[in-house]
Amino acid sequence: ADPGRPLPSGAASKWDIREKVWEHLEASGLAEFPRPVRGRIPNFKGALQACCSLRGLDVFSRAREVKVDPDKPLEGARLAALQARKTLLVPTPRLRTGLFNRIVPPPGATKEILRRCATSQGVKDYSVPVGLDGKAQVDLVVVGSVAVSEKGWRIGKGEGYADMEYAMMVSMGAVQEDTPVVTIVHDCQVLDIAEELLADHDLTVDYILTPTRTIQTNCKRPKPQGIMWHKASSFLIHVSSEMLGRIPILKTLRCREEQAGKDVTLQDEHPALANTNRAATSNEKVMAAKTQPRAAPGSAPTPWLGQPSGQPHVESDPVNPKSEGSDTVTTVYVGNLPGSLRVSELKSALRELQVIPARLSWQGAQHRAFLAYRGQGAADRAVSSLQGLSLGGNALRVELAKSQRSKG
Repeated sequence: ADPGRPLPSGAASKWDIREKVWEHLEASGLAEFPRPVRGRIPNFKGALQACCSLRGLDVFSRAREVKVDPDKPLEGARLAALQARKTLLVPTPRLRTGLFNRIVPPPGATKEILRRCATSQGVKDYSVPVGLDGKAQVDLVVVGSVAVSEKGWRIGKGEGYADMEYAMMVSMGAVQEDTPVVTIVHDCQVLDIAEELLADHDLTVDYILTPTRTIQTNCKRPKPQGIMWHKASSFLIHVSSEMLGRIPILKTLRCREEQAGKDVTLQDEHPALANTNRAATSNEKVMAAKTQPRAAPGSAPTPWLGQPSGQPHVESDPVNPKSEGSDTVTTVYVGNLPGSLRVSELKSALRELQVIPARLSWQGAQHRAFLAYRGQGAADRAVSSLQGLSLGGNALRVELAKSQRSKG
């Protein structure tokens, strides 16, 4: 394939598009370290050249504080901000300890030191955390993408951190409605993307920089407008109890907004649902033990994001109260998983399709997983949604687990 030619459009899902981009970058020799690029915001040949185009944007020249994601292909963008003596903010990895780190080069830093400050190791060595009291005022946001359209529709790697970071910046007052968003990709990552693939809370972009082009999208679709604690709403990120456990700074932000007099009751903490949730959660623990396949000896529950995929394990997650509220657990079998697939990629697909299970048993060595849902209806929806899904080049085999079929 011609390395500079866009990939064919018409993919049926976000995951189809991601797989095509990752496969094309590897097959055409465009992929750069870290490899493989699959499952990542991919680094590519010509990334530094594309990043250099940032200096030519008026929005960059006017910006004083620039937020750049920590991905490898954006290293040149971080360097450009440092060389222009702008305040450089980088998101804290997986938002574990906060939202931003500010990169502070040592006094009299040479060009070589600035280059090091722009690397992932330099971010660790020369950064200081910025708390919610830091009063950050971001003038320009630079994000990585797996794919993007000339209209500004963006597809990330599937974990949703860029969308969450932007929504948190809105809630903090760190970005405004007109704060420009730039993404930097290879030319082959610029594709036609159907608008119906976008969720309301997906982040869109205003500029696309490639090794050969600068594209102004003139995108009119609203960006995420903040965090909604108690219910889902258009262009707002909905927060669940599970997310509070996964992203600690959300707890702090929630406390701040509660002190300001806002209603921060989560949807899965709503008084009308509280008793049902407590009883159902208790029953789910009992039923899951009866219906789930056994995890390998010594395996332990791990967080919903970021765990290794080499070991079989069983995981529990807070159950979505919008499900049936049934006491029974129905198990779904997912087979034909490729050996290279990571559990985080399956979880990203489940989140994207809005069929998050109450419990997941990952058996990657056997190329399978088991998903436990509360209620037959939730399980049936998962089977229907996952049918035909392809991950890592394999069409998944999805059906009710054998122990469940007679109950259907």
